[in-house]
Amino acid sequence: MRAAVIISIFLLGSCLRAQELTPELVGGPCEGCEAIFEYGDQALKATDTLPDFHNTGQRIKVQGTIYQSDGITPAKNVILYVYHTNQDGRYEAKSNARGWANRHGYIRGWVKTDADGRYSFYTLKPGAYPSGTEPAHIHYTVLEPDGKYYWLGSCHFSGDPLLSKNETDPKTPRGGTSGLLTLEKEGGIHVGTRDIILGRNIPGY
Repeated sequence: MRAAVIISIFLLGSCLRAQELTPELVGGPCEGCEAIFEYGDQALKATDTLPDFHNTGQRIKVQGTIYQSDGITPAKNVILYVYHTNQDGRYEAKSNARGWANRHGYIRGWVKTDADGRYSFYTLKPGAYPSGTEPAHIHYTVLEPDGKYYWLGSCHFSGDPLLSKNETDPKTPRGGTSGLLTLEKEGGIHVGTRDIILGRNIPGY
């Protein structure tokens, strides 16, 4: 895993090399977590709009604050990678997809927290898997400024009939929160909030 990430960083060019990151996967195995390094030469901001936002569907904004491990101090310059299914519940890949975009699909994005630890992204509420075995969700991966990276539990949506107790009330949620979003309508968009505490309930952190 570590070797694969180093190779990935080398291929992605000067943006990552300039940060002099020493990647360290923590929190146990994570298939696809290295996708967090695939932003290439993008200038990451605290807010991003995912590529599906102007398609047909329920428009949502997910926002939050990321805190240092003390749960109080805002954490700046933390990169968050998110991806999810399309409206049909599939990870739709484009014909020219490269890297993990082949598996995660084109509906993905990266944000970088501001000085107050805040982040947000605009997208459509994803569809549940066609099998009907899992609720709709948004995957989260975190990259800290020192190179630590790890997965968090997915965001889910209140009221989804497919939700289990583990998703609505997990005992030890990674990142300190369950990720259960309660969407509130604000104008023409529905807004949900998820805060994160770095390292909270991450094994081996």
